[in-house]
Amino acid sequence: MDNLTYLSNADSGYIEGLYQSYKADPNSVDFGWQKFFEGFDFGQGAGTTIDTDNVPDHAFKEINVLNMIHGYRDRGHLFTHTNPVRERRKYYPGKELETFGLSEADMDTVFNAGIEVGLGPAKLRDIRQLIEDTYCRSIGAEFKYIRNPEKIKWLQDRMEADRNKPSYSLEQKKRILQKINRAVVFESFLGTKFLGQKRFSLEGAESLIPALDSIMEKGAELGLQEFMIGMAHRGRLNVLANVMGKPYKTILSEFEGKMYKEEDPELQFGGDVKYHLGYSSDITTDSGQNIHLSLAPNPSHLETVDPIVEGIVRSKIDMKYDGDSSKIAPILIHGDAAIAGQGVVYEVTQMSKLDGYKTGGTIHIVINNQVGFTTNYKDARSGTYCTDVAKITSSPVFHVNGDDAEAVVYAINLAVEYRQKYKTDVFIDLLCYRRFGHNEADEPKFTQPLLYKTIEKHPNPKIVYAKKLVDEGSIDASYAKEVEKEFKDYLQTQLDASKETESIEDEIPMFGGAWAGLHPARKGDTFCPVETKVTASIFKDLATQITTLPKDKKFFRKISKLFEDRAAMITKDSYDWAMGELMAYATLLNEGKRVRISGQDVQRGTFSHRHAVLTLEDSEEKYVPLNQVNGGERFNIYNSLLSEYGVLGFEYGYALANPQSLTVWEAQFGDFYNGAQIIVDQYLSSAETKWKRSNGLVMLLPHGMEGQGPEHSSGRIERFLELCANGNMIIANCTTPANFFHLLRRQLHRDFRKPLVVFTPKSLLRHPKVVSTMADFTKVNFQEMIDDTYVKAASVIRVLFCSGKVYYDLLEKQQTEKRTDVAIVRIEQLYPTPVLQLEALRKKYKKATDFIWVQEENENMGAWPYYCRKLRKTNIEFTDVVARAGSGSPATGYMKKHVLQQEEIVNKAFEL
Repeated sequence: MDNLTYLSNADSGYIEGLYQSYKADPNSVDFGWQKFFEGFDFGQGAGTTIDTDNVPDHAFKEINVLNMIHGYRDRGHLFTHTNPVRERRKYYPGKELETFGLSEADMDTVFNAGIEVGLGPAKLRDIRQLIEDTYCRSIGAEFKYIRNPEKIKWLQDRMEADRNKPSYSLEQKKRILQKINRAVVFESFLGTKFLGQKRFSLEGAESLIPALDSIMEKGAELGLQEFMIGMAHRGRLNVLANVMGKPYKTILSEFEGKMYKEEDPELQFGGDVKYHLGYSSDITTDSGQNIHLSLAPNPSHLETVDPIVEGIVRSKIDMKYDGDSSKIAPILIHGDAAIAGQGVVYEVTQMSKLDGYKTGGTIHIVINNQVGFTTNYKDARSGTYCTDVAKITSSPVFHVNGDDAEAVVYAINLAVEYRQKYKTDVFIDLLCYRRFGHNEADEPKFTQPLLYKTIEKHPNPKIVYAKKLVDEGSIDASYAKEVEKEFKDYLQTQLDASKETESIEDEIPMFGGAWAGLHPARKGDTFCPVETKVTASIFKDLATQITTLPKDKKFFRKISKLFEDRAAMITKDSYDWAMGELMAYATLLNEGKRVRISGQDVQRGTFSHRHAVLTLEDSEEKYVPLNQVNGGERFNIYNSLLSEYGVLGFEYGYALANPQSLTVWEAQFGDFYNGAQIIVDQYLSSAETKWKRSNGLVMLLPHGMEGQGPEHSSGRIERFLELCANGNMIIANCTTPANFFHLLRRQLHRDFRKPLVVFTPKSLLRHPKVVSTMADFTKVNFQEMIDDTYVKAASVIRVLFCSGKVYYDLLEKQQTEKRTDVAIVRIEQLYPTPVLQLEALRKKYKKATDFIWVQEENENMGAWPYYCRKLRKTNIEFTDVVARAGSGSPATGYMKKHVLQQEEIVNKAFEL
């Protein structure tokens, strides 16, 4: 007796259905299946040993046909015709009939397994043709790793019903042709008129343009009202012109070397290269629906724009669309080398389903040139596909031949539908090529000679598609030539017009929409007084609200004690750092502002000081005291994934879209921000100069030399200060809870926005002297500099200037030794430097001969290098510095050595 173990790679759902039909009525199923089920109890499931005596081969082959269907669905993407210029690599086992226990002799046999693909009982020939057409032509679909059977079935049903071969009307085909024509002619025109200029052309991947056009049309049908696009330089000018609607005249003027009109020279707009610029526009679809499009500006750093786009979209979901992600979608356009190689892609992908960061699914499109600059694709990744990152979130991937424009449009429409239905990411791998080198002056034959011999002979996508339409009788050859000439002539008129202009008008002003009522900061604006204090009654009421826990909830004993201590601060009129921070948020919320905080462990706080979110003892229910303020709908605080680069970029994007939200990112330790250095360099410090884009993001960087070693001491003050110029950022190191309170509130009470970097305390969080009274919150505003109130100016012969924690070490020495001859002045705002206040201070302490900068950081770090350079040869130049000796490492790893160094700094500061 032969035995067969039923393996689960057959579609057990289909077999179970047949078995149920057999049990109800044996004659309702094929005779072969009747014999097959006679000795089989299906309820025993996979792994059951089946008595196969007298079962005909046909019954077993039904299983084999199901295995073949499953095999095509699972691995068919490995055998597609998706590469326009290369033969695909070989994969084994293949898709031959013998792989599935079938042969040519079975081709005309009718199998009930045809029901599985919607054919009903059908010949093997027809079943195979359907799955071949569906899974092994111009589209390869990867989706079987998805763990949701409904999603798998939806994709299978959609693709198999259409055979991944869309049916388009003549008008739709002409629209696709016109979009490809514009993409091809635009690049050709630029290459002819501006020979040798860099443009990072789209040539070889022009089908991206009809793809994006179709996203807008299909998305509008499905309820989308807005798209936010992020992409690198490859093809960007084409997208700006042919999708975003940026005037051709403007782009051609940029090629002519014209500059944007400088409305106010004081703003110091430096500009950027044309293939980094952003744009926004409103378009009307064929169905008459209005769609808003935005393309984010980006640096050359590949994939850096990804988290920015996600943050912008999430901000608009929260602010503009009342939490409805079906109204707006992010589109990220990647390169094949970048999506595989840049780690931020993984970070952003991991964010896609997290409560604090999800945006309802991103449409990812890869312009797969099959080469990264000069690096072959085999050297650019270890995985089979550049899109393998999609598998970590079980997102489907459609690999599409970029020369098959209709397949590209079909896949993109399917992707939009999937995104709208399931609110998850979806990836389009657009297999194409790069007509020229990395830029137009580069010679690709140096490194890929054989590939570029093929590419030289290969017709562009417009020629390929026009020929297809001519061959099928949809158009005649003259039509394609007419649309080409018509568009080329139009471009010439735009070029002629561009030559007549002296400068370029900025069509997209920054300060509209959510930014209405704000303006770019001018010289001196950063020192204009800002009202940040609140009334005593409001302060006390809010303090009571956020320190009172509900009686019907059971909190951990330590939490209850903590909140009792916070409530006692009200009666004692002594508020610590955490209360100062929380009260800043509470008062802003009370004024109707939104507050968003994210970062690693921010809900509790790395140093267990914030406790903005409380977990109940028995249920792990969350309670958020700040959500009791003003309805509780505007405060959000999220523990982030273990990422700096992706999360800081996300929060920058969030703040960019909503300047009326206090958006805060906190590093676990200050020096950890350097994992996101690219965001700081390319966006935070420079976006306003490059792109006229302001931002009010707040970075909190725990900082201070406390003997914790090289990696938990310095937030790298020196690096931020070296980026400072023209008032581009605010750098602060506060010493009191109240001043921190005012600093945070000032962010939203100004009529302009600047990034704020605050070096926050660690040990000072619980220092007995680091407290403020209610008067500090309700009687004064932010102080850029705090003078010494202990000494009398006439007695002072030395003035110590400092910032942050070292003040309290100096203060202890001064108070212990009653040194009235030495004043200690705190510079709370390191940049913009309070020059006028420093000048006034010099006049006040006119008997002093020493004006010394004191810092606990190494001499080559901290604020000293900046002040040494910027104040040199001025009337407020420091006469000396007291600091740790210069070092390549921020701090010692030995506690005893740290203590000795700190004592030496303090003692030296007071030695006359």
